[in-house]
Amino acid sequence: MKPQSSPGVVRLKAMIRAQESAQFPRLLAASVTGALVSAGAVALLGVSGWFITAAALAGAAGPAAAHVFNYLVPSAVIRFLAIVRTASRYGERVTGHEAALKALAALRPQLFDGLARGPTTRALSLAGGEASARLVQDVDAVQDRFVRLSAPWSAGAGLLTGMVMASLAGWRAAVAVALATVVSVALGVVLGSRLAEPAGRRLQEAMGDFKTDFAAMSAAAPELQAYGMKDWAVERLARQGGAVEAAAEALARAGGWLMAGQTLSMALGVMGAALAAGSASPALTALAMLAAVATVESAGNLLNALRQNGAVAVAVQRLGELLDGEAPIATSAAEPALRLSSADLRLAPPQRLAVVGRSGAGKTTLIERMMHLRAPVPGEVAFADVDSAGLSPDTVRSLFAYAPQQAVLMAGTVRENLRLAAPSADDDQLWAVLEDAGLTDRIRAAPGGLDEPLGENGARLSGGERRRLGLARAYLRPAPWLVLDEPTEGLDAATEAKVLDRLAQRLQRTGQGLILVSHRPAPLALCDQTLTVSGIAPDGHVQAHVGPLRAVA
Repeated sequence: MKPQSSPGVVRLKAMIRAQESAQFPRLLAASVTGALVSAGAVALLGVSGWFITAAALAGAAGPAAAHVFNYLVPSAVIRFLAIVRTASRYGERVTGHEAALKALAALRPQLFDGLARGPTTRALSLAGGEASARLVQDVDAVQDRFVRLSAPWSAGAGLLTGMVMASLAGWRAAVAVALATVVSVALGVVLGSRLAEPAGRRLQEAMGDFKTDFAAMSAAAPELQAYGMKDWAVERLARQGGAVEAAAEALARAGGWLMAGQTLSMALGVMGAALAAGSASPALTALAMLAAVATVESAGNLLNALRQNGAVAVAVQRLGELLDGEAPIATSAAEPALRLSSADLRLAPPQRLAVVGRSGAGKTTLIERMMHLRAPVPGEVAFADVDSAGLSPDTVRSLFAYAPQQAVLMAGTVRENLRLAAPSADDDQLWAVLEDAGLTDRIRAAPGGLDEPLGENGARLSGGERRRLGLARAYLRPAPWLVLDEPTEGLDAATEAKVLDRLAQRLQRTGQGLILVSHRPAPLALCDQTLTVSGIAPDGHVQAHVGPLRAVA
């Protein structure tokens, strides 16, 4: 029994159909030109076979017969058909691939948006390599669906043309050509479902697993070298690569069987056309035989589509999983005033809250739930007495500018990394936040300045510089609340004092509220209230209580 499609798969198929509608003019052009390719190829081979055979017979009949033989018209027809086939092939490739590439260019942002807006538990559980494999490899597999949409039209036009050409040698020859084509497609369906589809599924899944492991091993390369685990990593990747190779070999064997089936059908078609032609002239018999070859061959694109069905099906399934989950709740803008029920705490900008507690107590969990970076727990946090769990992630996240404990940097420039928080920010704004983060001198000294490349995850910066660049990025976002998780960890005392002094000035100037997680006493001195987190209760709520007031720095 066929498994029921998940909501994400249903949604993805609707997105694909929408792109098919959007690309209809190009797909129609690809289908028409594909049909012309097959019709031209079948007619070209049939006419060529007739012409060569008839010319040979005329030559064998003597000079008189050769003299009256009309070779100009068949030559002109052959040249015309060759031009039609070549031009149509070019048109089919251009229009079909243009439609596929434009459709994929529209699908990828929608899929990434679905991943970003979906349940946070899914995003957190999806490894970077796996996410990349799905958004690149699986989307590329879907391209085959668009490119092959013209295959049925191509096969149909080839069959119709082949039957017309073979009918010149008699209706039985036309039937023989049709039967050979039907046998070829039927064998393709059986072999595709039994061999090619399972192999295509295994290849797509194995390639995704390999890319996930490769990304993880690459990221952990220094640790693997330090602990002498390089051989283990190589062996693991070799096993994954072996699985990919085995699946690729199985798919290649399936392709070989499909070609063997097509060749067998072609041979049956040639024999059937020759026998069915009966008393027809040798030239017309040759025409029917070659028409059988070209007609069966014209179904090749359809057979190739059957070969790729498995990879496309598993790609759609894996991509659909990115879209599973509840749709975001549509709400109006949330108020920045927040309430934490477990501690009976109410806050509003420009108040400043220090979140403290032992390591692992749940401090980061609390603030990430507050910002919908983790799934919120009903009844834990409210905004203006509206339960956070009833608000959409976009609504809640617009209230916060966040510098996490481990800031993730793109393999781009300083400018590109900062503009993640404000894409339209100008250079003056970028330099201002770098000044507040104590990074101006470091970036000005770099050869590229704001256009200095940072390397993979900021590899060209020190740990403290990466942390401060994440801090500068948070400063750039105009949100009511500034949330900082261990903002001065790893900084020396002098740099910490400079960063905190500028932070205090910035808060005074902007009127932002501050929610700060830290184990260090200097940052805590900025706050006027303390929330001590002691753990997570059995019902999932974070346990916390409000501490004494502090003097504002």
